[in-house]
Amino acid sequence: MSAEVAVRAAVIAALRADGALMALVNGLYDGEPVRAAAPLGFVGECLGSDWGGKDVEGRELRLTIGLVVADETPGRLAGMIARVDPAISAAGVEAGWRIVSARLLRSRVARSSAQGWRGVVDYRVRAVREGA
Repeated sequence: MSAEVAVRAAVIAALRADGALMALVNGLYDGEPVRAAAPLGFVGECLGSDWGGKDVEGRELRLTIGLVVADETPGRLAGMIARVDPAISAAGVEAGWRIVSARLLRSRVARSSAQGWRGVVDYRVRAVREGA
């Protein structure tokens, strides 16, 4: 399995395992859902590149996580965004790939429609193949 797919699955599982985050959303999706009621979360785009060392097979991934609320103000997004970092840090090994570091690159909050707000957080995730 590719690192992109494996790490994405590990992050989704870790986010879904966070009870505090799941209490704030109706669902957490693999990709932005076409039909889902806010508040919701999703793991979006995942871009990968080679990273590693002499005896280590690794990948560096840029992973986007989106959060959507149907509120007049973006205030509720703060608590949701705060849950993402600890969840990613708790992600386990998936299909032989282990996350060794996850660093927030940027985050943004913007009105997504006349009835809601969207928060997006982008992470740089480095993963290594276990047993390689």
